Amino acid sequence: MNKTGLVIQREYLTRVKKKSFLVFTILIPTIIIGFYVGLFAVSMSGNSTREHIAVIDKAGLFDGKDKQVKEFTFHLVPTNQEALIAKQYEHQGYDGYLLIPVNAVDTPSGMHFQRISEAGSGAQNDLNEILAGLISHKRMEAAHIDAQLIRQLTPEVSINATIGTEARQSVSEVARWAGFAAGFLIYFILLIYGTMVMRGVTEEKTTRIAEVIVSSVKPFQLMMGKILGIGAVGLTQFLIWGILLYALQLLLPLAWPALGHSLQNAGPQGAEGYFGMLMHEVAPLNFTFILLCFLFYFLGGYLLFASLFAAVGSSVSDDAQEAQQMVMPITLIIVFSLVLMVKASADPNSSLAVFGSIFPLTSPIVMMGRIPYGIPTIPLWQIATSMILLIGAFFGTTWVSGKIYRTGILLYGKKVTLKEMLRWASKRN
Repeated sequence: MNKTGLVIQREYLTRVKKKSFLVFTILIPTIIIGFYVGLFAVSMSGNSTREHIAVIDKAGLFDGKDKQVKEFTFHLVPTNQEALIAKQYEHQGYDGYLLIPVNAVDTPSGMHFQRISEAGSGAQNDLNEILAGLISHKRMEAAHIDAQLIRQLTPEVSINATIGTEARQSVSEVARWAGFAAGFLIYFILLIYGTMVMRGVTEEKTTRIAEVIVSSVKPFQLMMGKILGIGAVGLTQFLIWGILLYALQLLLPLAWPALGHSLQNAGPQGAEGYFGMLMHEVAPLNFTFILLCFLFYFLGGYLLFASLFAAVGSSVSDDAQEAQQMVMPITLIIVFSLVLMVKASADPNSSLAVFGSIFPLTSPIVMMGRIPYGIPTIPLWQIATSMILLIGAFFGTTWVSGKIYRTGILLYGKKVTLKEMLRWASKRN
């Protein structure tokens, strides 16, 4: 174990001391915060472009008054100027020209809209919605229906659902997105750090460094040291990311006062109300339980797949195409797990979700799509079975991968097939 510890130390320090590690570690949370701020700023800014539309209203939809709705300002033009305005609306300062015929209430398809340039789909949809609302109002008036009374009689229903005998508040929508985020994060970890293990093994093999190392360290110790060392790098990176994200969120309003001003204008309750509402939505989630399960499935999934990536890395040379072909089955399993996770996060008790969360090769990603729903939605026996099988699969794949690694790490100049790798794994000695 002392030699394995030395390999872990070497792998860890070699990667942590690289400038690329520091740059990547700082860059990722900065990009995340920047994306979050940009998304919020765009969503709060609204549509800054206001369009002035000349309207020939023969059906009386606007009741003889100019209207300002959303990004449009509608200017009523006398009907006797129809021919003039249709040809010269642009020269008179209008962005578009709208003709509403007499029978527009009965036949809305007869309306015609002409504009200077192409509009986005959002603006066109807004215009359709505005005109549909005006026509609907006129039709209600013709049928002697009070539109205001209908709005008053139409309730906004939001059922306060509870789960189980303890009357726990239902958080299905929040749990769905939390599970999707956790599952996608593990998917990202498995691909990035698993590939890092494979490349590290391949580099040592092609540069003949492995020949020197295995003269004093057993191949299995070398493989485990490399897997655990790179895993420790990943944990360090996530710890730094968590600290930086928390610090940036605290410092951001000070560095960018405009964001704080936007939050104050976000709603009647201001920034406190906005974040208070957000915290109220996620409060029923059991974050301690989710975090502990995330750490377990992160470590279990990483160790399982990293051993497979290491076995592939020891069996290939510096031929990128050969490495890609050998690693394709592993990559497909991880991608298929992500597909199952999307299903599990939306429908946690489907038979496909249950199978994917228990089967060891897919459980690290799929189970995290279900975990935020909590117990008893996800039975405790399913979680326990999933964890036990994942631990067993880790020991099994590590044993098989170790046998492949022992032979492949010192094999040069030969293209290895999957059948030959299985033959190495079946050897007794």
